[in-house]
Amino acid sequence: MRRRRLVIAGMLLLALAVVIGGCRWIVVRAGEGRLYDNAADIPCRDVGLLLGTSDKLANGHSNPYFKKRIAAAACLYKAGKIRHILVSGDNSRKDYDETAMMKTALLAAGVPETAMTVDCAGFRTLDSVVRAKEVFGLSKFTIISQRFHDQRSLFIARHYGIDAIGFCAGNVDLRYKTQIREAFARVKAVLDLYLLNTKPKFLGPKIEIPLA
Repeated sequence: MRRRRLVIAGMLLLALAVVIGGCRWIVVRAGEGRLYDNAADIPCRDVGLLLGTSDKLANGHSNPYFKKRIAAAACLYKAGKIRHILVSGDNSRKDYDETAMMKTALLAAGVPETAMTVDCAGFRTLDSVVRAKEVFGLSKFTIISQRFHDQRSLFIARHYGIDAIGFCAGNVDLRYKTQIREAFARVKAVLDLYLLNTKPKFLGPKIEIPLA
């Protein structure tokens, strides 16, 4: 009986590894040829979609992901590679507002308020990407986040027929916990699009981004 349990457990672990590996391949492939590390090389797009995160880690320390995403968005704007930034993040609680944090940081980095539009309903990556198309009317834009996040975002964008490219914010050494979380996030992304048909939590009325 014990041997049988070990065999079943081994088969389940193997199946899980195959699923995780397969989803990773699907997501990474979607971003091939559409990721840029250097602002000088990336094509110009009217709008950059800045994906949200908190300015602080759970331990209260400064979040390097946040800092580097802000720096990347400001760099693209100042280089003339984007004209406007759609700041998308989670504002599901009164005491937590990623978009306010990012907007404040962008202002401090020299991006004018007139060059920003805030989307407070970017609760998940899927919500941010799909709302950029369905609510803000964008079919072509630059996604700004870390490489691993850009890859998953581009996978979602491609599924929805969005012509997106990704700008990779400065590299951050991924903790083992972060790598595991991202592996399962990719599995969830594949399931959301191909099996569950998951939609954004909110859509709502159309909002025009001022580009004039």
